[in-house]
Amino acid sequence: MIRIFPIVALVGALACANLTLSAHAGEVAPVLVIHGGAGTLTRDRLTPELEADYRAALAASLEVGYERLLAGEPSEVAVIAAIEVLETSPLFNAGIGAVFTHSQTVEHDASIMRGVDQQAGAVAGVSRIRSPINAAFAVLGQSEHVMLSGTGAEAFADQVGLELVDNSVFHTERRLRQLRARQGKSAALSLDENSHKFGTVGAVALDQAGHLSAGTSTGGMTNKRFGRIGDSPIIGAGTWADTDCAVSATGHGEYFIRYAVAHEICARVRLAGASITDAGNAVIFDVLKPIEAEGGVIILSASGEVAMPFNSAGMYRGVMRAKDDIAIEIFASDGAL
Repeated sequence: MIRIFPIVALVGALACANLTLSAHAGEVAPVLVIHGGAGTLTRDRLTPELEADYRAALAASLEVGYERLLAGEPSEVAVIAAIEVLETSPLFNAGIGAVFTHSQTVEHDASIMRGVDQQAGAVAGVSRIRSPINAAFAVLGQSEHVMLSGTGAEAFADQVGLELVDNSVFHTERRLRQLRARQGKSAALSLDENSHKFGTVGAVALDQAGHLSAGTSTGGMTNKRFGRIGDSPIIGAGTWADTDCAVSATGHGEYFIRYAVAHEICARVRLAGASITDAGNAVIFDVLKPIEAEGGVIILSASGEVAMPFNSAGMYRGVMRAKDDIAIEIFASDGAL
């Protein structure tokens, strides 16, 4: 079994947000939704042992994040806690186990957004921050900016007390083999080989006060060059949250940026009165699929409705609606949660 490492402690006091739970805390049933990336291996290539490892990691993420919600903590805390578990698992393309760049280093992007006040934070192209999602939250709570990048983001993280590590901490043999295979192949790849584009992790949460948050963390694309940044750290593309709708995305980031996918879904909910299911399906299947843009999203409404549309072979995904109510699926044929 793959070891699930302890989550990194949250940094940045919530007092910075100047937010408290409403007087009606406890009246809203909390919900946590996570994903571990779209564009997964096809069912016949995922061994039972590896599938069990993925399910165990996703379950651990849900349990840790949902515990925060049951404790009455804000939705952003649950999002961070859930994503930290996935960042510390070598199974996913985030944190430890993230993909390699062309120069054989690991670079991370992450973002978080809080729906109640639409505050957001993001980091891009960082290579030494232990927990990228924590760094994004630090930007949200302790910076006047929304996005910091590269060495500047790392200097900020160090200043606010986040842990910096050597880049080798994030390296895994599996990702090194993937890089070498990718550099030796032509541009014509099968779906399974094309997994260099996918593997982002994310979470959306509804807390007891009825507030939504969304977060996303990734290592980007295998063999990426020239400081490429995808949709994950871009508010409105890979992450979005408002008072009605929260989204975290995974897929071919260039397209998710061009079509502002996360915001587009919530805009359809807010402006056109669409359900999150109809809005998500319209963007993923009617907008992205015709242009061969693969990927998916997890969506959560303020009423606790969940939607998880994707147009790839599968998407690692899970939902927790009560203490012992965990549902995890991987393939399209697994059905809706």
